[in-house]
Amino acid sequence: MLVYTLRRLLQVLIVMFLVSLLVFTMIRMAPGSPARLMLSEYATEEDILAMEERMGLNKPIYEQFWKFLVDLFHGDMGESVVYHQPVLRIIGQRLPNTGILATGTVLLAILLALPLGIFAGANRGKVAELVCMVFALVGQSMASMWLGVLLIYIFSVKLGWLPALGTGGIEYLILPVITMGYPMSAGLTRVARSGMVDTLSEDYITATYAKGIGKFEVYTKYALRNALIPVVTMLGLTLGINLGGAVVVENIFSWTGIGQLMNQSVAQRDYAMVQATLLITSFLFSGINFLVDVINSFINPRLTLN
Repeated sequence: MLVYTLRRLLQVLIVMFLVSLLVFTMIRMAPGSPARLMLSEYATEEDILAMEERMGLNKPIYEQFWKFLVDLFHGDMGESVVYHQPVLRIIGQRLPNTGILATGTVLLAILLALPLGIFAGANRGKVAELVCMVFALVGQSMASMWLGVLLIYIFSVKLGWLPALGTGGIEYLILPVITMGYPMSAGLTRVARSGMVDTLSEDYITATYAKGIGKFEVYTKYALRNALIPVVTMLGLTLGINLGGAVVVENIFSWTGIGQLMNQSVAQRDYAMVQATLLITSFLFSGINFLVDVINSFINPRLTLN
């Protein structure tokens, strides 16, 4: 178990290094000088050269990358030209809001997907399975942008039950969580149902029934454990993807998280902020997948042999 965890941790560190290289390269491959993009169209050549010197863009590319890695290791991702503060300070103020949104989304997805997926898998070929799969199909067919606008129209504009925009208490969280959580739960429902069907067809389940053990115990004690492995894997992947999808949802609902910050930084040409938000989002995605692998290894220790 320890060897497996260390091996996966090493892989995550390699991925983080490659992501850092990719982000560094992509930012500098963008058309035009980053210094020119950050300044107004009325900036003089002297202003642009001064900004390039301030940002170290006049140095060889390998020196720029080395300085970038050293600063990153020391927790320095630069200073925002819009906020005139270290970008990590601004991100640190926004990241908890994205964390709250992501936590609510995961809780909603799990509370919907696990019971529905297990119920559908245990009732294969029956009306109950059809109802659960229709729920999943509708959820997977909806784009987050369209669903968010629809929820605002129904519950904010027409009914006036919930606020449409802003960041605040739980009433502000409900619509964004549903917008992100319903499509996520739809995919998890299908995975949970498939995992349950595959597990229930295994020989050891048949042998368990032959011992006279009841269905409820078979489902909860024997089948559920193996059926959870693809669900946990899918949960980690979709959570990572939703960190990117939060850009859309946070802007629709004016939720002041890292997704909205990323979108604003691109529009404001805040070079350092764009670079930092991309890196942090990528690092979070890598970290989530590492945790998923560790959790799966506890659910099924045989995975550590691979």
